Amino acid sequence: MPERGLLIVLSGPSGVGKGTVRKALFEKDDNQFEYSISMTTRNKREGEVEGVDYFFRSKDEFEQLISEGKMLEYAEYVGNYYGTPLDYVNKTLDEGKDVFLEIEVQGAMKVKEKIPDGVFIFLTPPDFSELKARIVNRGTDELAVIEKRMTKAKEEIEMMRHYDYAVVNDEVELAVQRIKKIIESEHYRVNHVIDRYENMLKEL
Repeated sequence: MPERGLLIVLSGPSGVGKGTVRKALFEKDDNQFEYSISMTTRNKREGEVEGVDYFFRSKDEFEQLISEGKMLEYAEYVGNYYGTPLDYVNKTLDEGKDVFLEIEVQGAMKVKEKIPDGVFIFLTPPDFSELKARIVNRGTDELAVIEKRMTKAKEEIEMMRHYDYAVVNDEVELAVQRIKKIIESEHYRVNHVIDRYENMLKEL
């Protein structure tokens, strides 16, 4: 039976570039983990693809899955639900594959309650003015929504203390390299490999 894979959780404030960093990470040829696609009730943005960027569902459909206990985590953010399907994550981890989640801060805290041995990485902006510029330059939100996102971002940055690592997204490629080093080192942690060696001792 293979060792259970690592659950890697990447989150951070709105506008920090989580999606951009995740896409760059998965474009690497040596990528050894599975991306768990999140589900959301927000509208699809230009260029986004169903089943690639998100699973887009209606509010009723999402709430049905919640009532059936089929979400690892879910959160309501700026009027929309975001969440992670549970069955896929457990099945992939049990196969010995690492699972990579890119989720909102609220969702990450719920995942930590259920899978505390996951690897929790907080992506941070170089500074707060840069974060606001990124949100404004998206061009997808009205001014009132931008201000709401900025207020929420301040609250989310305060949650950094609950994560294992903080990675600055000053340049996408540098952020990707930092995350890869974290994941590589986590595979050598004793608590991840101890079961294999205890089984070896039993066979002696």
